[in-house]
Amino acid sequence: MSKGEETPRHAEESMPVPRRGGDRAQYGACAFLALVGAGVIIDAARIGHATSSNDPIGPRPVPMLLGVLLLVVAGVYAVDVARGGTGEQESGEDIDLTTSIGWRTISLLVGVFMANALLIDSLGWVISGSALFWGSALALGSRRYLTSLAVAVALSLVTFYVFAIGLGVNLPAGVLQGIL
Repeated sequence: MSKGEETPRHAEESMPVPRRGGDRAQYGACAFLALVGAGVIIDAARIGHATSSNDPIGPRPVPMLLGVLLLVVAGVYAVDVARGGTGEQESGEDIDLTTSIGWRTISLLVGVFMANALLIDSLGWVISGSALFWGSALALGSRRYLTSLAVAVALSLVTFYVFAIGLGVNLPAGVLQGIL
């Protein structure tokens, strides 16, 4: 376009014009956020007051804070919707909507997760977690078999020890009981 020419008419028509007052679907999302926030606050209020020398504030403040934050987000979102604010259209996604769903990948991932659920008690987290991470990587297209396996084993060992030492939650050791 040369200087002084207007933008083509079809480009202006494709852009949505924000409507003052918003739409009902966005208000529904605001209401949902507000209900979840109120539910979290009500549930947190029912938590008994329990403090110890290790935890002087107890378990109540974090869910209360999250509930209040959900209510604040719902309110800010409702004000934005009322002022005509809309989300941006998808512009950066590299998705071809004409292609079919990759049922093979989905089936492989479901199979890997099911195998993990069935094997975690007998084989333990480190082995079943390694199989979960490695199988997921392969299902999603990784062709670096040994690198993926090494990363999977390292990731499952790290999560095993983070849960055991850092959080005090013992994951099943399975056949590696006494070794780990």
